[in-house]
Amino acid sequence: MKNVTLIGMPGSGKSTVGALLAKELGFTFVDVDPLIVSAYAAPNLQAVLDQLGTEKFLDAEAEVIAGLRCDRTVLAPGGSAVLREKGALRLKELGPVIYLETPPEKLVGRLGNLATRGVTLAPGQTIADLCAYRRPFYEKYADAVVSSDQPSPRHTLRLVLAALEPFRGEL
Repeated sequence: MKNVTLIGMPGSGKSTVGALLAKELGFTFVDVDPLIVSAYAAPNLQAVLDQLGTEKFLDAEAEVIAGLRCDRTVLAPGGSAVLREKGALRLKELGPVIYLETPPEKLVGRLGNLATRGVTLAPGQTIADLCAYRRPFYEKYADAVVSSDQPSPRHTLRLVLAALEPFRGEL
């Protein structure tokens, strides 16, 4: 396996578990959101979203993902990365994709202020609505699904490592 990608909602633990997974595998860890911020010379992801609007933001995110060149890397793209086929298919090309599934009520507690987080929520849309909308996309592109509703990120890491067992020959 050249790379591993963790997908899921904001707050699902992609960055936290991703960093632990990279250390465990001896891989590099890359959070994709800062790459988008850098590409637009913005102070943060929310500023890019505000500048572009949701649809153009999703297109820009897909372009950044499509341009990724990496090896032996754990990737943590934004939660919306699967909403554009171009980006989602690139993630699949790079290696196995693991969906960190998290109940909406857990996400609400983890996310804090959504207005500054860079989350592509439509007016009036709740986290539960967003989860329901994105779930089919996550499931479509995932090679495995792991619950991140665990007592700790290390517990989730163990489940991710187990889910990666069928891909060990590609490591």
